[in-house]
Amino acid sequence: MTDRRYLAVFLLLGLAAGLVVVIGFVFGSPDTGREPLPRVLEKISPQPGSQVPLQTPVEVDVPVGYRVDIYIDGFRVPESEVRFVEGTGVHSWAPTRSSTILWTPGPHTVLVSWRKLSGLPDEGGYSWEFRVF
Repeated sequence: MTDRRYLAVFLLLGLAAGLVVVIGFVFGSPDTGREPLPRVLEKISPQPGSQVPLQTPVEVDVPVGYRVDIYIDGFRVPESEVRFVEGTGVHSWAPTRSSTILWTPGPHTVLVSWRKLSGLPDEGGYSWEFRVF
């Protein structure tokens, strides 16, 4: 009699695990419809289409040997306000009280343009939008 109980418990656990997998596929949010990043951009933040708080920084990760210019809503962020970590290729900017550009609630557009500092030339640009709340 106890063998049937174990069999029933294992069967129910298997069905529950299968149900969790099915629910994950049905209600999961795949990245379909979002165009992939250009190969030079390893990572950007905030993500396109996301909603972020006022203090959120813009971060752009490129391979070592590239430099990035960041434009917020059509205005170039001064180099003196961009934090650059040479060993990682990460460029970041966050608004501060002394920034020339500040976040306001609503949509914002970021344009980054990159250039390779040595070797064969490699230049390009990419833009995306997100909302600040």
